[in-house]
Amino acid sequence: MAQAVEEWYKQMPIITRSYLTAAIITTIGCSLEIISPYHLYLNPRLVVRQYEFWRLITNFLYFRKMGKFCTYSDLMDEIMWVISGVGVAIGFWSSYIRKEVSNRFAVAECTTLLSVLSYYLDFLFHMFFLARYCKLLEENSFRGRTADFFYMLLFGATVLTGIVLVGGMIPYVSESFAKIFFLSNSLTFMMVYVWSKQNPFIHMSFLGLFTFTAAYLPWVLLGFSVLVGTSAWVDLLGMIAGHAYYFLEDVYPRMTGRRPLKTPSFIKSLFADENVVVARPANVRFAPPPVDEVHQD
Repeated sequence: MAQAVEEWYKQMPIITRSYLTAAIITTIGCSLEIISPYHLYLNPRLVVRQYEFWRLITNFLYFRKMGKFCTYSDLMDEIMWVISGVGVAIGFWSSYIRKEVSNRFAVAECTTLLSVLSYYLDFLFHMFFLARYCKLLEENSFRGRTADFFYMLLFGATVLTGIVLVGGMIPYVSESFAKIFFLSNSLTFMMVYVWSKQNPFIHMSFLGLFTFTAAYLPWVLLGFSVLVGTSAWVDLLGMIAGHAYYFLEDVYPRMTGRRPLKTPSFIKSLFADENVVVARPANVRFAPPPVDEVHQD
């Protein structure tokens, strides 16, 4: 098991592996009280007045809520909650398969399962999306273009930060934006949105309940977030940033022939280009080029 996880980790592309590692280390560090989430969250006033510029980066690395999961005892409680939820799920499904469960008992078991896991599902789902869709984008759509993928994340982080800063100054919605301390979930949702736009016809299934095409994946996940009681603002911000990138990178260049999001050369210099190696077939001899005949008049 450990070897399989290690192999899976080593096979990740560089940006995905680095981002996932930083997110896990940051979350565990906060859980064990090595660092505090209050030193990581996005606070424009502290960034401008106290020059705490690291907050512009660290708010994309923490995948929990403020005031949650910040002590070692909380970490142990979380593990016990997850174990309890898994036990309830296994018991319910095994009983359901054996047809030994009544409708009333099924409703009670499902309610218990949702109450146990709803608090933890948001974190697990976003970590899963980070590992899966970040990897899919980097390995497929951005294969051999690591600098372009890094620039996409930089663009998304800049757009999300700008939206929160501007939204905090608008009277009627400033209170909603003031509650957004971390944009990590929004950046993950942006990657999901971009992937769905680039792969719109892939058939998917949500928890085995219904099937749909990848073009509707962001909306399905948005509905699920509302169902488990999390804020829809976080996912909506990711969709806005993702659509902005998709339009400027894919739609606008086809309309005008210009590419406004061309990766700067200094960012490309940070990443080595992947060379494409063409293997020559073994035991194959090529005939020499034909010699032109000399015609004498």
